[in-house]
Amino acid sequence: MKKLILVAFLISSFAGWSQNPIAYEHFDKALRKAESGNIKGSIADYTKAIHIDPLFAEAYLNRALLRQKLGEIESAMDDVNKTIILDPKKGDAYTTRADINYKAKNYKGTIDDCTISIRLNAKDYIAYNLRGLSNFHLKNKKNACADFTKAIQLGSQSAIQNKKTFCK
Repeated sequence: MKKLILVAFLISSFAGWSQNPIAYEHFDKALRKAESGNIKGSIADYTKAIHIDPLFAEAYLNRALLRQKLGEIESAMDDVNKTIILDPKKGDAYTTRADINYKAKNYKGTIDDCTISIRLNAKDYIAYNLRGLSNFHLKNKKNACADFTKAIQLGSQSAIQNKKTFCK
């Protein structure tokens, strides 16, 4: 029984990462291409990794980030939603989706995703800052300022400016 529990824990620990070495090779190529500025080439390699291993959550998330960068919002949202389905405890996926929602002016969706992200990672200052901005847009200044303050405590530089601008 103990062995079964240990095996289940190990499998769940690596659920977001591919177990297929060929998929991981494409993932690694995609990382290098993204670092060198070859965004479209990187997306193509993430797509290859996903084709080989459709459960490769990290490849979906990284591709979502790049698609968002290119302005491909619907595709980015599809990828980040797939990431969350595959790995619902991946806090940065909720922060990414919150950022997409924020840019689409879906402030309620941003707040919901940031709240989940913060629940999963209480040190996610990006989520606090985004939630603060969304609260401000929804006319909830008290919560906005509290979120900016927490983001600043966690090291956010942009929250400093946001607090100065929105919490007068």
